[in-house]
Amino acid sequence: MTTLFSDEYVLEAYAKEIADKTAYREARETAERFIKKGQMSLENIADCIPSLSLDELKKIAAEITQRQA
Repeated sequence: MTTLFSDEYVLEAYAKEIADKTAYREARETAERFIKKGQMSLENIADCIPSLSLDELKKIAAEITQRQA
């Protein structure tokens, strides 16, 4: 019984980790599109995508700038 519980717990934790990574990736991709368009400030993007902090958005913007240079 303990093994069954542990296996279920591990599978649920793994599924949650995949969902969290997927949500983060999608939020980051959306933020990158907003930043590339240049029509919104990072503060406004942070309001629209609350899962990414302003500091994270600044890092993404710096990465985009480096890629374009």
